[in-house]
Amino acid sequence: MKALVLTERRTVSLVDHPKPAATAPDDVVVRVVQTGICGTDRSVLVGKFPAEPGVVMGHEAVGTVEEAGAAVTAHKPGDRVVINPTLYCGSCPPCLRGHWDFCANKAGTEVGLDLDGAFAEFIRLPERFVHAVPEGMDFDRAVGVEPLACALNNVEAGRLRAGETAVIVGGGPVGVVCAMAAHYYGARVLLTEPDPYRQELCREVFAGDFGGRVTVRPPDDPDLAGRGDVVIDTVGNLLEQSMAYAATRGRVVVMGYNSKASATVRPLEILQRGLQIIGAGDYNSRLFPRAIELARWLPLERLVTHRFPLERHEEAFAALAAAPGSPYSALKVVLVPE
Repeated sequence: MKALVLTERRTVSLVDHPKPAATAPDDVVVRVVQTGICGTDRSVLVGKFPAEPGVVMGHEAVGTVEEAGAAVTAHKPGDRVVINPTLYCGSCPPCLRGHWDFCANKAGTEVGLDLDGAFAEFIRLPERFVHAVPEGMDFDRAVGVEPLACALNNVEAGRLRAGETAVIVGGGPVGVVCAMAAHYYGARVLLTEPDPYRQELCREVFAGDFGGRVTVRPPDDPDLAGRGDVVIDTVGNLLEQSMAYAATRGRVVVMGYNSKASATVRPLEILQRGLQIIGAGDYNSRLFPRAIELARWLPLERLVTHRFPLERHEEAFAALAAAPGSPYSALKVVLVPE
């Protein structure tokens, strides 16, 4: 099969790769319809996120069941599915306490980083990580389910309540999905983004049916200071700025992953303002079915602005890498096997 693998030089290469088979009783082989390019994928290529050379990259995938192991009961060939790439063992102490997102055996099991992922024609996963796409939901909406699970994890970590104000830092795809989720929870949402082209993309997403309760602001807007009951940093290196956006007794959630980021925080400021700094980590897989259900009501398909075949992967990644201040037209780019 065709697949995009990570090279030693931190690039991706299109290769002929062995097609996975359902060798275990609970295996499900999925024929990939499309896979979203995630910020994590881009971080791998610039050295901000670890991954194994030779691995098939990609993890935000939807498709149809190609083959099912003998013990699989929930899926049959032809079923439309979305994959949950956040694996867990189910038997370590954190997993036994229900904290699947903090699985002690997670190292080496990240789909698209350690285990072969979905920038390919096929992907294989155990049955419990493959979920049915609801009838009537198209694949452009379903491909946003995994980012939505990430967003829900962080919105809930911030204990966001209806009537509060949420400041979402960063207008990339994850920031937009966080803003959608926060709006659904009944919050007023301020979405910050420095790039004027991406600001306009975000405004287009939220035009019309969000009732004016999601507004897009530049990060230096003075009206942002002290506004956020909950502030979610989707970038991962803007903690000081996020704290400035927080209201008294505000909750600041660090969502974005950046292994090279650092921050200078004054403990006295946290004490005097009653701030809480929260790290949510990966989503617990218990959230994934809820994300699928919530996706029925959110226009996640608006994020998909570009699609490319695997052969044009260089163009796909370039669409997401426009220099600041230059014309920018991409939010979510998907790769499509052909």
